Amino acid sequence: MSTESTSQILGIGSRVTHPAMGEGVIIRLHKAAYEVCFHTYGIKHVAKDYDAWDVIEAIEPEAKISFNDAEKSLIKILHDFSDLLKPIELGDKWTGGTMILKPSDSSLKSKEIPIETFFHKIVMVRDRLRVMEQRINSSKRLADEDKVNLQQYITRIYGSLTTFNVMFKYKSDHFVGDKSS
Repeated sequence: MSTESTSQILGIGSRVTHPAMGEGVIIRLHKAAYEVCFHTYGIKHVAKDYDAWDVIEAIEPEAKISFNDAEKSLIKILHDFSDLLKPIELGDKWTGGTMILKPSDSSLKSKEIPIETFFHKIVMVRDRLRVMEQRINSSKRLADEDKVNLQQYITRIYGSLTTFNVMFKYKSDHFVGDKSS
């Protein structure tokens, strides 16, 4: 991480780390402020003379930036930092299906759940695990050894969830655990 001086004017696409809001990307320039998209806190205005953040990657401001260029930059940023935008598809053979939970006690009633509902919950678990993984890896409070230990637990959780890979339409969306075991 670089700690370049922020007395320079940063351009759209510059990456910064704010002490309170974490990592973000400058998405728009105003006369006295930057509009910054923070991963955790969304879009916030930060004064151009603010100097308590670290500049990860400075991009020189262009004299004129077209809307098309800004749109391409934002799409790239969102793609690089978010798996949540990519739609995850249920395998065709499961579409419209029902999952039936049948208790061993025949006096108890079975529970039917649309497979799409169950699949949505599995995808949400995966997305939340990925966010947790990103937060662990970017944490400044955790020692590297703690990060490695927590990452191993997450890898084991992914391994436990590989049972549900049969539901995904594309193999690239599958859960992947520790490949050495």
